[in-house]
Amino acid sequence: MIRIVLVDDQELVRAGLRALAERDGDITVVGEAGTGRAGLSRVRELRPDVVLMDIRMPETDGLQATRDIVADPGLDDVRVLVLTTFDEDELVFEAVRAGAAGYLLKDVAPTDLRSAIRVVAGGESLLSPAVTGTVLRSLADRLRAQVDDAPLQGLTEREREVLALVGRGRSNEEIARELLLSPATARTYVSRLLAKLGARDRARLVVLAYETGLVVPGT
Repeated sequence: MIRIVLVDDQELVRAGLRALAERDGDITVVGEAGTGRAGLSRVRELRPDVVLMDIRMPETDGLQATRDIVADPGLDDVRVLVLTTFDEDELVFEAVRAGAAGYLLKDVAPTDLRSAIRVVAGGESLLSPAVTGTVLRSLADRLRAQVDDAPLQGLTEREREVLALVGRGRSNEEIARELLLSPATARTYVSRLLAKLGARDRARLVVLAYETGLVVPGT
């Protein structure tokens, strides 16, 4: 059973998310909160598998709550899935930089919501290529101004190739096909990148690929 906590300042939204998430019987909502501060408290109390986190909330917003969850060693196994809308592009990018495992649009289809929760609970990241592209294109100028390739210095050429493909939203299977590797070898490269770069998950690798200039928005 996947245990989740809902953090959103609108009670009606939380009720809808609860009904949708629990429909198949393998996901259960163990707690709710209406602010980031209360959400952080509930997460520390309940230690769920996944947190569905709204960005804009009173007191502590979803960005700071995500940072606090990621920074807490006692919550290493808790994954944050941010809920957003298309008009919050920069906030979405900041959420992923803060350590969120991915994000969903608030108008997500019920089946996609449950699938996303399962993916994130399983340790993967959820970054829709279409939405990721929109977010990163909107931040292209800022990203170019902040490029720092220092984290890449310890990587081999093949590791850089794999990181670039992760940054472009490729799955392990797609990376294997493009680089003529076995799927197991592709997974090993991704695991090695996580360790070398000190990245919490695949979402952080995507951010690093753009921040270091390895992948340029719009290409």
